[in-house]
Amino acid sequence: MNKDEKLQITKDKLIESTFGLMEEMDDPMKVTSREIAQAAGVKAGMINYCFGSRENLIYQVFQRQYKDFIKDSDVKKITESELEPKEVLKQLHFIVANCLLQNPKFTKAITGFVLFKRDLSKESFSYPYVYKHYRGKKTEEECKLIAYELSTMMQLIIYRRDDLLNDFGIDLSDDVVLKHYIDMRVDLLLKD
Repeated sequence: MNKDEKLQITKDKLIESTFGLMEEMDDPMKVTSREIAQAAGVKAGMINYCFGSRENLIYQVFQRQYKDFIKDSDVKKITESELEPKEVLKQLHFIVANCLLQNPKFTKAITGFVLFKRDLSKESFSYPYVYKHYRGKKTEEECKLIAYELSTMMQLIIYRRDDLLNDFGIDLSDDVVLKHYIDMRVDLLLKD
């Protein structure tokens, strides 16, 4: 077995251990690097070596879970449709929001990373549709910023869903309300 294969095995162990520990805990933020490494049977330093940080490891665990979630959804059907880019964005954000709502432990654990530490140079799924929507009326940089605003605001709103319900009476667990909110956000940021 070569070095790359061993490293991939270690990454997989860390991801599986993190997922298991987070599922067990009431507060996923209390899952420590030491606990993850111990459950994976590796040294704690391997988390930083493999993922850069504990937060990025947790984000990667969520990404894997998210990919499984969207396999069961109509993402491919939506992205290959003849819908206008703005409508595609609304439908894709609805799917992502549902994934975040159905995985509250991971949403809580990754929000800080997504908002403050995620690599912004990596293209977001929203960007191509924002760019198509504006058809050259906005610069590439402006379109990237709008895509970033869409994803970060949604992440923050989902994270604070209990506060929205208690303070504003907005129940994001209701699909009609969630769709209305997402449509409103996309319409606000993607003016014609």
